[in-house]
Amino acid sequence: MNSVKPKKFLGQHFLTDLSVASRIADTVDACPTIPVLEVGPGTGVLTQYLLRKERPLKVVEIDFDSVPYLHEHFPELGDNIIEGDFLKMNLQEVFDGHPFVLTGNYPYNISSQIFFKMVENRDLIPCCTGMIQKEVAERLAAAPGGKTYGVLSVLMQAWYDVEYLFTVDEHVFNPPPKVKSAVIRMTRNEKTSLGCDEQLFRRIVKTVFTMRRKMMRNGMKQILGKDSPLLADSMFTRRPEQLSVQEYVDLTNRVEAELKLAL
Repeated sequence: MNSVKPKKFLGQHFLTDLSVASRIADTVDACPTIPVLEVGPGTGVLTQYLLRKERPLKVVEIDFDSVPYLHEHFPELGDNIIEGDFLKMNLQEVFDGHPFVLTGNYPYNISSQIFFKMVENRDLIPCCTGMIQKEVAERLAAAPGGKTYGVLSVLMQAWYDVEYLFTVDEHVFNPPPKVKSAVIRMTRNEKTSLGCDEQLFRRIVKTVFTMRRKMMRNGMKQILGKDSPLLADSMFTRRPEQLSVQEYVDLTNRVEAELKLAL
């Protein structure tokens, strides 16, 4: 097999700039020695540089054309080419329960789903790097108070320190995407627990950001009820994008206490 054509339904945009691929590969050095799992290697532009890191590497690829191409051009990977859907994988089985770095030139149409799966497996993934749509990267790294700060920012920053590393132009891809890309790195913080009901935390964050331009009070009525005395607190005159992760944790504990009183 000589070539693989990018498939629109898989959200594929193959990186063609080797210098960018090399820079992305170097981002995994922040978590040295542990194995690496690359998502969506395509034709192996990034893979070739990850192989030089001299540590265990596995790649997972859903594209039926890319898998034989990888076997042909990277025979050294052997059985470490996994044909399948990352979103459906049991990540405990990838390196026999050992931690690993997650990296890749991620398909833009499922990048958020990839990161939510990472959070679910956060004890296995101390570091995640790679390239995504610039807009998503900005949301991941956004600080409270900005227009890009939202659900993804809060839920990811609760568990990871996020770094926006560099921007990548459209012309270094085949086919060129309609948007710019960016390379990020997320490093697991030291939290073992948020200190609140994590399911309620996620529910609150997702609920209030459905009305991000309105005061917190509007979204919280859906959870607390419109007659809750807690809604009189000045916090609820702020907008969802103005609260830090810790403030959402504190809010979750107050809401939980209020809900228990209402039982």
